[in-house]
Order: sequence, then structure tokens, then C-alpha cells
Amino acid sequence: MSGLASCQSFIAQQPLPDSEEAPLMVRFFTALGISLFLLLFSGNFSTLAFSAEPGTANQSEATSSEIPPVPKGTPEEMLDYIRTIRKSAAQPTSREEMMKSMQAIATATVEAADRALSQLKNSDELFDEAATAKLQSLMMLSRLGNTAASSDLQTFAKSLIEGPSPTLAVEAKRLLLVQQAQELFTKRDVEKAPAIIKQAGELLTANPDDTATAGLAMQLASAFEQMPGGEELSKQAYETFGPIFAKSKNESIRQMAESFQGTLRRLSLPGNPMKITGTLLNGQPFDQSTLGGKIVLVDFWATWCGPCIAEIPNVLEQYEKYHSQGFEVVGISLDQEREALEKFVTERKIPWPILFEPSEGSGWQHPLASYYGISGIPTVILIGKDGNVVSLNARGERLGELLDELFKDSPGGGS
Repeated sequence: MSGLASCQSFIAQQPLPDSEEAPLMVRFFTALGISLFLLLFSGNFSTLAFSAEPGTANQSEATSSEIPPVPKGTPEEMLDYIRTIRKSAAQPTSREEMMKSMQAIATATVEAADRALSQLKNSDELFDEAATAKLQSLMMLSRLGNTAASSDLQTFAKSLIEGPSPTLAVEAKRLLLVQQAQELFTKRDVEKAPAIIKQAGELLTANPDDTATAGLAMQLASAFEQMPGGEELSKQAYETFGPIFAKSKNESIRQMAESFQGTLRRLSLPGNPMKITGTLLNGQPFDQSTLGGKIVLVDFWATWCGPCIAEIPNVLEQYEKYHSQGFEVVGISLDQEREALEKFVTERKIPWPILFEPSEGSGWQHPLASYYGISGIPTVILIGKDGNVVSLNARGERLGELLDELFKDSPGGGS
């Protein structure tokens, strides 16, 4: 992952401060594998919940006293116990408390599920629920650094893949795929990426109408895009998944396929021209010809996006340094309210042109954002003097490095 925060359209259509993010416990204990995958891969959650040092889950400090002991009883009683500890889990007030609580609940869930499974046949009605609970809890413990849970997950998942339940087999394959992907992103082992993309494609092909697998595939493609140097892998993933999505009978999955076209268009920009059209904040049409021969930063942003606002001082610094030498910025606002945007631009004294489309009304549907498949902001694209795109992620220190290189031969050029 890039390490730079962003506001993601596929996680939440409306912006939320960090303190208002959806409860982690709710996300962890949702039945669908897609929810677990979102928890594992979405930037805010992965930074908050999964930066534990290896071995954290083996410590004895977990707040197990807050979790009732696992009782002895029937499978029905075991599953009631699991449902109860999930629903009654207190919302953590700190990262440390959250880690301990997640570990304690997952550990208790595995034990209770094992007691239920020991009394069930794989053809029994409650078997799938108990097996799913165990699968997802082993996955959580594995990600928290419990190496024994990681090994148990692989063994248990493989037994379900070979078992009689198609539903459990698919869920097991998904979680093994998530585990492999997590290892890839943790170790930056990109050589394994094509195999993971292929496996995800095979899962999709087997059931193109499955929303959980489709969501996993989409998050995987997006995660590659956020990884430094991962644009080509992301492009490969979208090219693999798109045709499968397009054949789905599920309308929401087919809509994902349509959005892929814009994403692929954006990922294909490096080395090629970028079309910029729209209406300026003053209501006049934007004329791209005014950018001829300039180095241009195209910034998809919004006033409600915290990471976007945090990046403005950096862009202003580079603008003041290089504007007289031919550096320009074009802001593409995904705001919905013109007045709020105008007030922000005036108060912050933003000197560059801003494109805004009031007729669209819904930020993520801005025509240029749709055309280039923008799913997270800020998305910051740098165009060279020849009109061809240089970078799809010109943010933070990287922006200064790129501009220093591009202006090094100019009078008063890069330092």
C-alpha cells in the first residue's frame, strides 16, 4: 500500500471522520467474506487494526475476562454463545483495547465452534454456521500474528474445500486467497501477484454472480493500484475480472464491470495524453489548450476529504516554486455544493483553476471522475510538457521529486 491516506468511494459514498468509521467488530463478524476482506484491505482499517507486531496474538494480556468462558453444551448452545459474544462486544476506545478484544473474541469463537463441530456431521443444518465462524476467526487470529492459527486455517480450509458443501468450499477458497494476498502485500512479494489474480479469476468464473467473490476481486485490484509500482498489476487484475463481471446476471456486479473501463483508461495514461474537459468554477468552459507546453498537475479532490486538504500545502509550495517556470495545477472538485467550494477556495486563496459540475450533483459521478474511473481521492496525476502523463500518484514528497527532475534543465530549475 502507498502509506498515504485517501477517501474511498467504494467504502463509503459520504465522507466520515476517522472517529465515525463503521464499528470494527461489526465488520469483523459479518457473515460474508467480502466484509472480512474490506476490513483487511481498506486503508483506514488496515492501518488501525492490523499493524500489530508478529506474535501479538500469543500474548496473555488479552481481555479474556470480559468474554464469558466458553461453556459446555449442545451445538445450538455453542452457536448462541458465539452470537452473544459478538453482539455484546464493547466498542474499543483505543487501538490496544481493540486488538485485545478482537483476539479474545476470535479465540473464544474458535473454541466454541470446535465444540459444536465435534458434535455435528457435515450434513447437519448447523455445520455451515459453525464452520464459517471458525474459518473467519482463524483468519483474524492469523492476521494478528498467531502462527498456529495460520497453520490451522490452512488445514481447516482445505478440509472444507474437499468437503460436500459448495458454499463452505467457496468461502474457504476466498479466505485462503485473502491470506495469500495479505502475505503478498506485507512482504511486497509481487512475483506471486499473477497467480493470485488468476486464482481470483477462477473463483469468479465458477460463480460470476457471487457478490462476495466479486467484492474481493475488486478490492484486490484496487489494492494493487495503491501499492507503489503496482499499476500494471492492477491493470492486469481489472482486465482479468472485467469480462467476467460483464457476464454476471447480478446487476450490481455488471455495474462494476462498467466502472472498470474508466479505471483501465486511467491506468493506461502513463506515456499518453490525458483529456481534461469541464466547467470552471466561474461557469466558463475549460480550455485545455491553455496548458500547452506546461507541466500540469491534475488533482481530483473535495473540500470534505481530509487527505486532500492535508495535501494542499504541499501543492501550494510546489506551485509557488515552479509556477513561473511553467507549472500549472487543475483541480477537479468532487464537491456537491458550489457555495461551500467557493468559500473554501477564497479562504484558502487557491490560485489554480477549479473544475466543478453543478448539474451532476453527486460528487463521484463527476463526468471526468467517471471517465477515468476515480474511486478514491486525492487522485493526483502529473502531465509533462509534451502533454503525456508522467505519474498517476504525484503526492507528498514524490511530487517534489518529480518536479525537481522535470525542471532541472530549466532556468532556476529543480534543486
